[in-house]
Amino acid sequence: MDRAAVERLLRGLKAGKLTVKEAMDALRGLPYEDLGFAKIDSHREIRRGIPEAVYCPGKSPDQIVAIVKRMVESRSLALATRASHEVYERIKASLGGTPVTYHEQARMVVAGKTPPAKRGHVLVVTAGTRDIPVAEEAAVTAEVLGNRVTRLYDVGVAGIHRVLDQRELLQGAKVVVVVAGMEGALPSVVAGLVDVPVIAVPTSVGYGASFDGLAALLGMMNACSPGVAVVNIDNGFGAGYLASTINR
Repeated sequence: MDRAAVERLLRGLKAGKLTVKEAMDALRGLPYEDLGFAKIDSHREIRRGIPEAVYCPGKSPDQIVAIVKRMVESRSLALATRASHEVYERIKASLGGTPVTYHEQARMVVAGKTPPAKRGHVLVVTAGTRDIPVAEEAAVTAEVLGNRVTRLYDVGVAGIHRVLDQRELLQGAKVVVVVAGMEGALPSVVAGLVDVPVIAVPTSVGYGASFDGLAALLGMMNACSPGVAVVNIDNGFGAGYLASTINR
């Protein structure tokens, strides 16, 4: 249940369209619902403005389907991250006529009706093509949460003129998410060109001494340009979530 649903419920109770028992029944899933193997935080959107998401690795397809189905029933929208195509097919089959979309590069399933993209504007930037899957996770997350998103891919520092040519686009954003592997230099460059928050996302892309993204993570945390916040390695979801929070 989201804030709008609670407001409708309270207005209905005030207007006498609902009984106290009916209102209590509607609210019985707050603040969480226990499925035995999982406790769904149905109060999170009311508390934070953004719903809970399902992190799929380590969960069985049956568990994921049960969680997503209940989330859709209670609030009409559910997001599953790091999901396989098999999980998507299982979710789609279980939800009947509910719209279910699989974003293959982002490895995300979106079930239910998404809000209109009315918040603006998140710019998602990658250093290289190999960083796009993590960037797509950030971009889709921000879009599902109601933000306008623009993508600017493959503008890394090895050909720095590519990002410098996009200064007008960069400076028109409200939040910039910069995704990079290797040495992780691009967020510092971008932050030197804009006056808005820059969210840096290190990826596990790189040769041996990149240590699966650790070099990029440390490089971003030591960025010379101020205004850079860093999320964990390959954490596109966290970056998209944070961008949406800033945008609100």
